Order: sequence, then structure tokens, then C-alpha cells
Amino acid sequence: MSILTELKPGDTLNSVTLEPVTRMDLIKYAGASGDFNPIHTIDEEAKKAGLPGIIAHGMWTMGNLSKLFSDYIENGFIEDYTIRFKNMVFLEDIITLNAVLTDIDGNRMHFSVNATNQKNQKVIEGKIIFKQF
Repeated sequence: MSILTELKPGDTLNSVTLEPVTRMDLIKYAGASGDFNPIHTIDEEAKKAGLPGIIAHGMWTMGNLSKLFSDYIENGFIEDYTIRFKNMVFLEDIITLNAVLTDIDGNRMHFSVNATNQKNQKVIEGKIIFKQF
């Protein structure tokens, strides 16, 4: 029996804390995603754009939220994903990913998710529907 089947609304998944964001993380993501906007990899370009330094791709942060469900890949998949970007992620930020089960609808589990930085500021928040097999 999967731990997922034991969850009830209000229960949380184990949080995931990422390693500090590095320039190499963002360079690799740029290559994988095709998003070569220099505000994500070149300090001078980010500053020219009015930023204090390079920022992580929003989709890099969003994609990392799926790590909350990695332990459950044999039980189902992420069927739907809705995210709101709240704050920027900078180099050396330490991001923590969180999920709370809000509802169960048949084999669909509805989660409220967020990612916070080391200052406990939300950088993204949203909803994920995990569909069990």
C-alpha cells in the first residue's frame, strides 16, 4: 500500500529542499529548455535589465516542484499543474518545495503546492493534480 493511499485532506508530503541555486544549474536549464535569455546566465545583462543579478528561469523552479512526487512515480503521474510566480529566485537561494493534499476526487489527488526561499518568501504557488493508477 502506498503512503499516498493513506493521506487525507490536510496531510502534507515530505518537503524537498534543493541545493543552493548555481549558475551551472541555470546554464544547464537554458540548454535543456532552449531559453537562452541572458538575464538567467550573464550578470551584466541581468543588471542592464534592472535586476540585482541573474535570476532563475521561472520554469526551472516550477519543474523542480515535480520532485515532490518522485517517490510516487509507480503510483501515478502529475495530470495537471497550475502555478503562479510570486518572487524571483536568485543565485545561492535555497528553495524548499511543499505540498498539502486539499481534496481527493476518485483517483485524483488535489495538492496545494509552493516553493519558498531561505527567507521563507513564496517564490511560486499553485495546484497539482496527481492521478493514481
